Formats: sequence, structure tokens, C-alpha cells
Amino acid sequence: MSRFREEIGEQPLLASRMLVESRGAVASIAARLSTYRPRGFVIVARGSSDHAALYAKYLFGVRNHMMVALAAPSLFTSYGSPPSLDGQCVIGISQSGVSPDVIAVIDEAVRQGAVTVALTNDPGSPLAQAAELVLPLGAGPERSVPASKTYIASLLALALISQALDPDASFEAALGQVPPALAAVLEQDGELDRVVPALLGARAIVLGRGFNFSTAEEIALKLTETSYVLARAWSVADFEHGPIAVVEPGFPVVLVDGRGQVSADIESIGRRLTDHGCRIIRLLDGTGDDSHQEATVSLDSGLPEELTPLTLGVLGQLLAHRVALARGIDPDRPRALNKVTRTW
Repeated sequence: MSRFREEIGEQPLLASRMLVESRGAVASIAARLSTYRPRGFVIVARGSSDHAALYAKYLFGVRNHMMVALAAPSLFTSYGSPPSLDGQCVIGISQSGVSPDVIAVIDEAVRQGAVTVALTNDPGSPLAQAAELVLPLGAGPERSVPASKTYIASLLALALISQALDPDASFEAALGQVPPALAAVLEQDGELDRVVPALLGARAIVLGRGFNFSTAEEIALKLTETSYVLARAWSVADFEHGPIAVVEPGFPVVLVDGRGQVSADIESIGRRLTDHGCRIIRLLDGTGDDSHQEATVSLDSGLPEELTPLTLGVLGQLLAHRVALARGIDPDRPRALNKVTRTW
């Protein structure tokens, strides 16, 4: 078994551990923000962590009614012209905690007097040392180059912060169901063999919307880095504004659907692309239309839409692993990639 698959399998236990071990750090962050009362969040990240930041854009917007901006690190580094961060909470997300451009944004935020938070798997990292507050991911060593458990841990960390800022009993109960929900996803591994053949070509499109736009981005990245499939993600709304022109009969399209407020949009684009002769693969969490079962892998975790990026994220990791094996590629060691990437 590859390390990538082993680390995917560790995620239910990781989630259980996080729910207990992160309480103190999450409470400290919530207490600080209740005093500071930020006008919004600025989040800096790279790679998979950037997709976690995209998730936060929807999570904090819907649950906490707060604006989220994704930082452009080159403004702080290459251009030397950082924007004002007055009144913002600046969050840096980095599994290694050593990315220079992420640290540069946090350093500038500290200089400007903003509250800073680090989400990192290494509580002793330069990022953690630079930030005022730290929420360790506690994922343990992640040896495979593609991020799996640190990505899901980042999503869960953001959900815990959101809940701490605006407590809700039903969302709290849902968070407690994340570990068994992730365990149930692992049981779907073999079902993915039905859809793998559609993704053995050189290209693919992955579509989502809302909370699971971030999941679409992450699945596209995983397919690209583990399997060398040139996969591109779009929000359904943006896709229909122009990129849909690339489709042709047989073109593989992965639809990611958490069965929430935007599910009708996902189903609509699926019908439209089917009419164009595309090969549609559906990754679903929730109840709804059960047609096209031969090209669908679904589960019903019972989680609210806000938390389905965790289950569908794991399902996407399993899919990328299966595609890599089918293409004869070692997912642990993608060519030209290192585990830690340092960018400015």
C-alpha cells in the first residue's frame, strides 16, 4: 500500500483526535477575536492550503457573516507593496509552516497590528513562531508528497473556529459526526473502480460550486500531481461563462455535489454536458437524484453542506489514488515535486 493511501486512511482517527486536542487553542482564538472584533479575514496559503482558504471564504461567509479575502503574497514580497490589514484577522495556512511568502504576510500583519493565526502541522515552525495564535493540525508525519490528512485537518480546523465564533448546537453535533463520516467514505474506495476508466486520458474538468468549489479545486490538483492528468477546476457559474466551449464528446467531467443549496446547479450542468456527449463522473454526499449510478459514487453522511467538503475531499483523494495506480504511477513521488515547496 502506498503512503498516500495509508495517510488517507488515518483521517477518521485524526479527526477524532482534533475534536478533543484542539479545544484549548480554538477557545483561545475565539476569545481573542471576540475582543478584537475583526471586520473580516485575510487568509494566506499555497497549494492545497489555498483550497482550504477557499473553503473558509464560504464557511465564514455563510456561518459567521464575515467577508474573507485571499491574500496575494507577491504584493508583500515581489512588489513590496502590502495592502492595509487594519481591523483584519490574518490567517496563515501551511502544513510545513516554512513557506517564506506565507510567513511574510503574517510578519507584515503583525507589524500592522492585526491579529494573526497560524494553522500548521508543525507548532514549532517559523509560521507558528511568527503568528500571535496557533492552531496545530496534529496530523503527525505526512510522508507522501501529495497532502491528504493535513488538508482535511485544515478544513476541520477552520470549521472548529467558525463554530467557536458563532456556537450552534446542531453544527456542534455535526462536527462530532465527522470521524465516522470519514470512516464511511473509506468504505467507498472499491466503488471508485467504476469511474476510474473515464479518467485515464490526458485531460479532465472538475466542477463544483459553493462550499465544494474548494473540493473541486483540490481534486483537480490531486489528479494532476498524482496521476499527471491535466485537470482543471471551475465553479459551475464561471464554467458556463466561457470554458464550457472546450467540451466535446467523451470529455471527462467530474461533478462534486454536497447536496445543498447549489445542488440544482450541479445537476443542471450535468444534464447539459451529458447532451454534449461528455463522460460524467459524479461524487455525491447526500440524498437526491440516484440516476446514472454506473458513473456515480455516493454516500449519505448526514452532514450539513458546510461539512461535506471533508467527506468529498477524502473521496477525491481516494479517486486520485485509484487513477494513479491505474496509470502505473507512484502517487507518493510525483515527478519534479518535493514535499515542502518554498515560494516568495
